[in-house]
Amino acid sequence: MAYLLEGRLLELCTCGASCPCRPEGEPDGGTCDAVNTWHIDRGVVGGTDVSGLTLVALSRLHGHVLKGRPVVFYVDEKATPQQQQALLDVWTGKLGGPVAELARLIGEVAGVERAPVAFQVRDGRGSLTVGRTIEARLAAPSHGGAGHGSVPHADVCTTLPGSDARAGEAAAYRVDAPAHGFEIALQDYPVVQGRFRFEG
Repeated sequence: MAYLLEGRLLELCTCGASCPCRPEGEPDGGTCDAVNTWHIDRGVVGGTDVSGLTLVALSRLHGHVLKGRPVVFYVDEKATPQQQQALLDVWTGKLGGPVAELARLIGEVAGVERAPVAFQVRDGRGSLTVGRTIEARLAAPSHGGAGHGSVPHADVCTTLPGSDARAGEAAAYRVDAPAHGFEIALQDYPVVQGRFRFEG
């Protein structure tokens, strides 16, 4: 076994409706700016314990999801160099398993940065902050659960293979990363959240 990872995921993007990235679909307006966050409650990669760490991917998709996209990874600053490399080896597909399938949606790694990450998301509420670059405040859905929460867990575009996704809403969603071409400021936007268990 190369890895066993269990934890919670939060996915935010700039599409305003239920995820349109189906096998024949494309993002709203042809472009999707997304933040995918994996908080590892319990996990080991090889002999390296990565419990309690968080990995964040900031990406921009042009066209269909399977074309891949350039991604900037933000690694929890609490990670040691060994832990950081272990996480990147998993999420870039080098260690195979279910996350290698997820890595097909990533493509090029455009950068790796370290930052303080605060992931406090549970039961549809809470917050995410990544240094001064990314901030999201969550609230209960205000539109009866419509939006990203309807993404089927077996969909080709899901970042939760084998897991269930749930409805959520970001009362505020901000990204300030001009060096990578990202400036986002949205309110009351649907999100995907859920739990994951990856074993490979």
